[in-house]
Parts: sequence; C-alpha cells; structure tokens
Amino acid sequence: MALQVYSAAPRTSMVQNSASQGIITKQPAMVCVAGDYPQLMRRKEIGLRMGFRVRSSLDATTAVAEVGQVTEVTKDTFWPIVKAAGDKTVVLDMYTQWCGPCKIMAPKYQQLSEKYHDVIFLKLDCNQENKPLAKELGIKVVPTFKILKDNKIIKEVTGAKYDDLVAAIETARST
Repeated sequence: MALQVYSAAPRTSMVQNSASQGIITKQPAMVCVAGDYPQLMRRKEIGLRMGFRVRSSLDATTAVAEVGQVTEVTKDTFWPIVKAAGDKTVVLDMYTQWCGPCKIMAPKYQQLSEKYHDVIFLKLDCNQENKPLAKELGIKVVPTFKILKDNKIIKEVTGAKYDDLVAAIETARST
C-alpha cells in the first residue's frame, strides 16, 4: 500500500459567480493536495517534475436538472438547482434505499416527470451523507415529497400517496 501525502494550505481561488453576470473574482480558499509519496520521490530522483492535482473548497460545481427526467441531488446540489429553477415548480422525492413504499413510488414518480415538462423532478437519498439537508427540510417519514416554488416549500405529501402527489403538483402548477 502506497503512502498518501496530504497537505493543506490557504490559497486564492478564482471563482466565477453567476449572480455577478459571469464576473470572475478571487476569493480565499483552503486547498488540499494529495499525492503518492513513493511515486513522487521516484519522479524527483530522475529529474521529472512533480505534479499535484489541486482542488479548491470553492471550486464551482454546476448542478443541472433536465426536464422530463428525475435528477438525483445531494446536500450540495439541491439548493443551486432550486435557485436556478426560478419560478418553476420543483418536486423533491425524499427516499431511502431500504424503504418499500419508496420503491413502489419510484416508477410512478418517473412517469410524472415524463408527463409534466414544466416541472422539475428531483430525488434525494436520505442517507448519512445527505442527513443535514434532510434535517433542514424537516423530513420525518419516507417517502416525503416536497413541492417548492420560488425557493420556498409550498406543499408536502408524506407517504406513498400517488393521488395526493398528483393533486399537489396540479395545484402548484396553477398558482
């Protein structure tokens, strides 16, 4: 097993801010450098340049949701997608891998995404990694469907209640 070398250092990161009409700004960021130590030493011994792959904590990630399909989101991509949706209706399916009713609703939810082309359909696996977002959104049971408009939750449907979900989507679309 190779030894991995990690180093963190403050740096300046170039960030493109979409809110500022594409203006690129310099912002402080913490960067982490990782490398395979034996390989780096061999490269140094034979006079080759040592290279590092650097990722900044402020690197911009693009989150995109496509109409007509369900898009998987995480705690990091959910709010950027919702904000980018503007005044469009957004429906979020909050589920878990082990939930029977969630598995029953999944194909029906996919069909809804294919039916309503003016609505953005998202799904969030409420696992340990996404727990902060699930907690922020106030999930108590799975499946839970949150309907958002203008970055605000306007309706919630809990449980595998397909007819209630369709009615909530129809109501949200008409407002």
